[in-house]
Amino acid sequence: MLRFLSLSLLLIWCSCKLDSGYEASKLAMGEEAMVVSPHPLASEVGLQILKEGGNAVDAAVAVQFALAVVYPRAGNLGGGGFLVLRNNDGSTAALDYREKAPAAAFAEMYLDSSGIVIPDLSLKGHLASGVPGTVDGMVKVHERYGKIADWKILLEPAIKLARDGFRISETEATRLNRYAEDFEKYSTQDNPFLSRKVWRAGQVIIQPELAITLERIRDEGESGFYAGETARLILEEMERGQGLITAEDLIAYNAQWREPLLGDFLGHKVIAMPPPSSGGVALLQLLKMTEDRLIPNKPLSTANHHLMVEAMRRVYADRAQFLGDMDYYPVPVDSLLNKIYLEDRLADFDPNAASQSDSVAAGKVSVHLESFETTHTSIVDQEGNAVSVTTTLNSNYGSKVVVGGAGFFLNNEMDDFSLKPGVPNQFGLIGAEANKIEPGKRMLSSMTPTIVEKDDQVFLVLGTPGGSTIITSVYQVILHTALYGLPLGESVNRGRFHHQWLPNEVWYERGKWDIQWLEDMQNLGHKMVEKESIGRIKAIMRSPDGLLIGAGDPRQPDDDARGW
Repeated sequence: MLRFLSLSLLLIWCSCKLDSGYEASKLAMGEEAMVVSPHPLASEVGLQILKEGGNAVDAAVAVQFALAVVYPRAGNLGGGGFLVLRNNDGSTAALDYREKAPAAAFAEMYLDSSGIVIPDLSLKGHLASGVPGTVDGMVKVHERYGKIADWKILLEPAIKLARDGFRISETEATRLNRYAEDFEKYSTQDNPFLSRKVWRAGQVIIQPELAITLERIRDEGESGFYAGETARLILEEMERGQGLITAEDLIAYNAQWREPLLGDFLGHKVIAMPPPSSGGVALLQLLKMTEDRLIPNKPLSTANHHLMVEAMRRVYADRAQFLGDMDYYPVPVDSLLNKIYLEDRLADFDPNAASQSDSVAAGKVSVHLESFETTHTSIVDQEGNAVSVTTTLNSNYGSKVVVGGAGFFLNNEMDDFSLKPGVPNQFGLIGAEANKIEPGKRMLSSMTPTIVEKDDQVFLVLGTPGGSTIITSVYQVILHTALYGLPLGESVNRGRFHHQWLPNEVWYERGKWDIQWLEDMQNLGHKMVEKESIGRIKAIMRSPDGLLIGAGDPRQPDDDARGW
């Protein structure tokens, strides 16, 4: 009775605290476990796995395969990602299943004879794809940490969804229609996405070829993808489209266990992903640079926001210069996170005026943002294990290439390399030698799956899609919860802003900020640029009485939080 009353009071507290624009349906409460994903069908799959005795890793694996079916624009078999976990005994781990450059890749492969980047070559079509890592990543994390011994159980929900079909939402119908011409242009074989009609909400997508591909993974594990029939279909697709991925590339792919980055923020332990994700380093830099300078209990303070922008500017400059695949480049992680170094980075901070990015590196940068094509899942199970996993194809539907006969999209992650020093990728991010294209190398990423501890318990599990804005979105939600003490729903819904060094602009969300704030930021010298929205946070927070609160982002209509 007391537990029920506590839950009721918490629901009332949360609903009272939410901004008026927040959709209460995005919140969920749970005493035992929580799953937050970008699609209700995937969240339901994860919750059922937990109810059947699986742990957070089992649920994460099942959710990822379900997303490959119901969320084809970002959920995938043909992409990759990063996973951070914290076991209930406090031990942590990080799995890097980022895509890799094919062995035939080379630094100048997207340049013309004059050394100019060829438009779209790294974004669309077969040359844009790195070697996929998702399947190997899911196999490896299940082998080490899964509780359900029978791997096949975790694949069955996805197989059923692909074989029987599911009804698409309004947002998914809109995206399928938006990219219909690209699907026609880059597909070499018939597939379910080559509909000759206009897609509408409620229509059913059936993916029989994808169901068979999933069955091979169910029955043969990673060999059911990187060898045998599926590998043959990938290689035939590469041959038809003059891509670079070979049989040797597929067999050689290997997801890597890495030591997670650990940091402290106001007594909270932050568990983050190391390179080739730039997210962990950049997030910890932002938190430590601003920890002692932010004004507590002033979440709407312009002074705080000015400081945050200036920290972002410096952190993204570091990202461009120093971060890449640690297996290929000596990333100075310890130096970048050194307290003295971080204090020095803000030594020239002026509380009354914006810095100028051109003083660090000259050049005009144009940005092409293709919405939010990465996806994130946060899970806490009934035993207290937590998983934060971010996965992607890069752009919406990746390279727009569906593997003929196999039914899944290939990524366009090669664009995340530095194609040429000083030339931005689709998100406007600049790269250098650390992130140049090399055979077998993993491209730099902004994905930031994160777990935060408080008092030796899981406090926050979160991540988001959003390209270059991923890092700053996660940073701001951590500030709202850990520094300002705001409820999770309000923290996720609050307006966000972003600066990434170049272009020298502060991006801010439409409809989330008042005129006075905008004028104050402009008076400090910031160039303010309005964006439709920034980030799509999926988070779980533990309340003071131990209840789990899950929040999908109201910016994403299909986000879904389910508690048990």
